[in-house]
Amino acid sequence: MAPSATGYSGTPLAKKLGIRDGSRLAAIGAEAAYPTWLAPLPPNVELLAEAGPATDIVHLFVTRREELEAELARLRRILKPEAALWVSWPKKSAKVPTTVTEETIRELALPLGWVDIKVCAVTAVWSGLKLVVRKALRGG
Repeated sequence: MAPSATGYSGTPLAKKLGIRDGSRLAAIGAEAAYPTWLAPLPPNVELLAEAGPATDIVHLFVTRREELEAELARLRRILKPEAALWVSWPKKSAKVPTTVTEETIRELALPLGWVDIKVCAVTAVWSGLKLVVRKALRGG
């Protein structure tokens, strides 16, 4: 595995993201190398071309606030309430132009019913914030 895929802790990225046997994962805006960052994947993981109602985990990569705002609303509408959404944005140290920060994600996500529960290093360039639908809004 490439060193950039393990982050600072040495923990494999797939484990950090909560990818388990049989998970259905969709990546939006990810670099072409993204599948290699996840290796080794647990058995029976399905990498989906698009997010939908059957998706368990979405990993969204964004650099623009406007794109984040649109995707958060769209994904809130189409994902099942139990799905997890990882939002990744460039770290300041990466010197990638961006209008997204951890604070921006919270500012836009919380009013839509998302709540953040975990943060992690994805690569040397990307950080990740895990969002789930607030328990009271999940029903059942």
